[in-house]
Amino acid sequence: MSSELMYEAAVLVLGASFVIWAWKSLTPPDPRICGKPNGPPVTSKRVKLSDGRHLAYREYGVAKGCAKFRVVVVHGIDSSKDFYLPLSQEFMEELGLYIVAYDRPGYGESDPNPNRTVKSETFDLEEFADKLQLGSKFYLVGLSMGNYVSWGSLRYIPHRLAGVALVAPVINYWWPSFPQKLPDEALKRIPKSDARMLWISHHVPGLLFWWLTQKWFPSSEVMNRSPVVFSQKDMEIIVMMSQLPPGNEPNPCQQGNSESCYRDLKLGFGSWEFDPMELKNPFPDNPGVVQLWQGYEDRLVPYKLQRFLVEKLPWIKYHEIPGRGHLIIHETALCEAIFKSLLLGEEPSIV
Repeated sequence: MSSELMYEAAVLVLGASFVIWAWKSLTPPDPRICGKPNGPPVTSKRVKLSDGRHLAYREYGVAKGCAKFRVVVVHGIDSSKDFYLPLSQEFMEELGLYIVAYDRPGYGESDPNPNRTVKSETFDLEEFADKLQLGSKFYLVGLSMGNYVSWGSLRYIPHRLAGVALVAPVINYWWPSFPQKLPDEALKRIPKSDARMLWISHHVPGLLFWWLTQKWFPSSEVMNRSPVVFSQKDMEIIVMMSQLPPGNEPNPCQQGNSESCYRDLKLGFGSWEFDPMELKNPFPDNPGVVQLWQGYEDRLVPYKLQRFLVEKLPWIKYHEIPGRGHLIIHETALCEAIFKSLLLGEEPSIV
């Protein structure tokens, strides 16, 4: 073979190798769907939605039929229906409280939805509530990233809500109502790897799988659960939870990160169908309430952005908690205060 042909062959081989490498780097593996061949087993209660997908759920508190309050809790990123909720059975019985938490699509034992959007997840929630016969109205508590379902509910199904608590809600830095300077300054205050991850999630989501799996550069302090993204109080809570007796709950991301955590990032920081800061008060003529709970020392969600948001939406009751970070729902006194404030209208003494 001539040197010219050898050169051309080498170029073709290298080019083909690069294409194969690039394809594998950008293409996530198929999810391991629960209950399917080679997938994890189904061990939880599930409901079947109209499109054939399943949502797994877990119930807490008193029996649904005799409950005074029915509350749906929406978990955050890299979490599931089995998250630590520090409410005693005695507390829930005293309030007549029924709580149901469900695995969002792709998490735990709920089927993935590769086409999920804020709107689709909102209507998943509504259908889930109907399947469980929660009534014409129910309370909603959103946690961290799971609050895009809360915002979606305020936009698309406000008539189904008795009250909403947004707990440490993740902010989308690209919501149109933010003056550009405010989110730009906030992004400069977080680790550079996380700022890059958020930028990729919004602008080039097709590269997110590659970014979070490559080993050349630091990919994300948040996704790696680095201590630098947690406040001192958060770290105390993490240590406390690590000492709890281990359970038999499935891994939240057992079906694969691509249809759980990574899709959360694309959805939470992508381009939304609406701007939350243009929403109208869903309870203009009745006693329902929308609350937002924010830790002043939260290193994951900047309090300055939350303050701007509630200035635009004065009908949201804002609770900023000094000395606390992102994991406020896992602190017993605060968790009880959130539920009492939402359901009973009690003013929290801890704030």
